[in-house]
Amino acid sequence: MNQHMTLKPVPFIDIGAQRRRLGKSIDEAVARVLAHCQFINGPEVTELEAQLAKFSGAKHVVSCASGTDALLMVLMAKNIGPGDAVICPSFTFCATGEAVALTGASPVFTDVDEATFNMDAASLKRGVAAAKKQGLKPKAVIPVDLFGQSADHDAISAVAEAEGLFVLDDAAQGFGASYKGRRLGTYGHATATSFFPAKPLGCFGDGGAIFTDDAELAATLRSIRVHGQGSDKYDNVRLGLTGRLDTMQAAILIEKLKIFDDEIAARNKVAERYARGLGNVVTVPHLAKDCSSVWAQYTIRLPAGVDRDGFAADLKAQGIPTAIYYVKSMHQQTAYRDYPVAEGGLPVSEKLSDDVISLPMHAYLDEPTQDRIIRAVRGAVSA
Repeated sequence: MNQHMTLKPVPFIDIGAQRRRLGKSIDEAVARVLAHCQFINGPEVTELEAQLAKFSGAKHVVSCASGTDALLMVLMAKNIGPGDAVICPSFTFCATGEAVALTGASPVFTDVDEATFNMDAASLKRGVAAAKKQGLKPKAVIPVDLFGQSADHDAISAVAEAEGLFVLDDAAQGFGASYKGRRLGTYGHATATSFFPAKPLGCFGDGGAIFTDDAELAATLRSIRVHGQGSDKYDNVRLGLTGRLDTMQAAILIEKLKIFDDEIAARNKVAERYARGLGNVVTVPHLAKDCSSVWAQYTIRLPAGVDRDGFAADLKAQGIPTAIYYVKSMHQQTAYRDYPVAEGGLPVSEKLSDDVISLPMHAYLDEPTQDRIIRAVRGAVSA
């Protein structure tokens, strides 16, 4: 009999383990919403926004329906549209550039740093130059805190200040991480995050939030979130969306936020064990100085000559799932390949798309299971 047959498959992200830990608290939170029946903008929404503000240090938090809406709403509030350019990294989830394209503006793709996978400030400068050459007006930059690690916000804001760019931090994967001792949520002019279930702080459906210290921006975002309403809900003063977070999801997030710090610490332990067990056979993630990560993904790079598909198949045969973020960088995807890229091209993004692969990562990955994953990775690399 195949020795792998008896092994239980490993979950890539174990939402079930967290659900068991939270137990009755989630059921009770949902039951409270079912009892008061305020499913839209109920008291839990306001409560969650206050808790998130306290957690992040941001003065204003506007919850919304998804991480994509979080990005889109900020761009709408800044009146970004046709003829404008917004500079984004290419090695990211498509929502970063998609939100820009939805406004009618042009995403301009830049390269990333090979060690951190985050936006390269030198490439940002070249992206601004490429935008101007195309006759576009560079208006904003969206650095991404990829896989859970903060981008180099000081380097990016220095370029942004010199070029007069609005900075919208895409912390969809990085909320809870810190940069230079401060949690994400207060860097740039606004920060967007996602509460998609697989995120480090996830709800049981779609959800997102925007963080800002700008009271005027927050007020505009609250209007955009409800169809652009003014003081009267039937006098809409601007174009908006239906971008609200459900009360039910807010109630769930309030309970999850209580254990979030503890889970971040557990994720960091898992990351350290991976680094110790795999550091000499694959390229393990690199934490930049002054940065922490919430490890939304644990992404390794395979050595030259190791076939990624074969490696993934080998692990799958042993009940270990993997995922590739991102098999194509944005500028290589059908919907985005006609948008401008930074001068000099995006060689790092293309190289990463060829050799990265992500391993199971969550706060409940116990040592025996992780040892099993490490053994399988070591075996697959040397096979």
